[in-house]
Amino acid sequence: MKTPICDFIKKYKERKSIRLHMPGHKGVNLLGFEVDDITEIDGADFLYSPEGIICESEKNASKIFGCDTFYSTEGSSQCIRAMLFLALINRKNKENRPIVLATRNAHKTFISAAALLDFDVKWIYSKNPSHYYSCLLDANQIEDIINNMSNKPFALYLTSPDYLGNILPIEEIAKVCKKYDVPLLVDNAHGAYLKFIGEKNHPIDLGADMCCDSAHKTLPALTGAAYLHISNSTDSYYLKHAKEALCLFGSTSPSYLILQSLDMINQYIENNKNEFNNICKLIDDLKQDLIYNGYTIIGNEKMKITIDCKAYGYTGIEIAKYLENNNIICEFYDNDYVVLMPTPKNSKLELDLVKKSLLNLSKKNRLSSSRFFIKEKESIMSIRDASFSRRKLVKIEDSIGCILADASVSCPPAIPIVVCGEKIEKEDIELFKYYGIEECSIVVE
Repeated sequence: MKTPICDFIKKYKERKSIRLHMPGHKGVNLLGFEVDDITEIDGADFLYSPEGIICESEKNASKIFGCDTFYSTEGSSQCIRAMLFLALINRKNKENRPIVLATRNAHKTFISAAALLDFDVKWIYSKNPSHYYSCLLDANQIEDIINNMSNKPFALYLTSPDYLGNILPIEEIAKVCKKYDVPLLVDNAHGAYLKFIGEKNHPIDLGADMCCDSAHKTLPALTGAAYLHISNSTDSYYLKHAKEALCLFGSTSPSYLILQSLDMINQYIENNKNEFNNICKLIDDLKQDLIYNGYTIIGNEKMKITIDCKAYGYTGIEIAKYLENNNIICEFYDNDYVVLMPTPKNSKLELDLVKKSLLNLSKKNRLSSSRFFIKEKESIMSIRDASFSRRKLVKIEDSIGCILADASVSCPPAIPIVVCGEKIEKEDIELFKYYGIEECSIVVE
């Protein structure tokens, strides 16, 4: 498969032209990659109205993913806002307030999209909560909720896989969405690789109308590389206006370093599809060895290892620090969990060292769990009104009874505990403190 963006920039470098265009470094290396960093000069095409090399590269990506695929150089965040915008402006019911049905473990980008686009949210809460990062549900629960909504949602928004490695039954949920004519949007930021480990694992193949993938999370792409995917079987309106939607939320100066990375990924995937199945097998073997030796592994995602640390007698913080002392840096940790995210670019030797390190750690008595779950809450203000309100920063202890103005949560996992417009209650304070959040912004009348 050709790499038109990379090929163009390679030829441009070879010309050794005098660069009287942006960027200001003029191709002179300070970090080592500046020579590859250009702007929209003649022949470099335009990301939001491509007719040349970017258009060709996106067509290559579309062939690989089996749907219409568009590039983002600003991560899945840009794609999340774009697909919500597309579903919003194409909604059939324009008489009532627009509302999205969404799992409560949505990334804070979803919250900012609600503020910018001014829609309401009907939150779905897990029937059997295990952690506030996850929202486990089934198709029957979705159907019951839709049936009981007098104002039908203009979209269902799911996060799958979630940060702890849980994958929802997308195919069954998609059938319910088709039945009620509700577009299904999936935050698949952690699951780009799912396309390459079987025939039907990726959300688009399972019936989603649109989804985002963060190429940089599980594919060997630069940070910020992402895709917006639109199903071939969904409303053609989304395809016709996808570039406009991405442009609305994107910079007019997209990174050509990231575009080259996305361009090269097409060739990499075409030549290395088996690498994903191979690494999944190695990861599964590692998981089984850990389980056999007393570890508790949660989640059903194949390319993620999530350890329930307290079941092994430690906090997640303790195991993460232990791994760091063994020169192993995890993706995420908190009091309860450690999350490891191997990819095909991790060698078997590296995974063996992870196993050796973890097995050298002696198991202790289980620690009592202090996990907190999100209780159903009522919005006092719309997300937009709260987000655009006058606010002040206060200590968490001083926020009881106040309305949250900003999603006070770190990234990762970037999942709000309290959503903008909701009242902060006493039990929320414990949850904030448990996850190390000491201050928040509240609405000032």
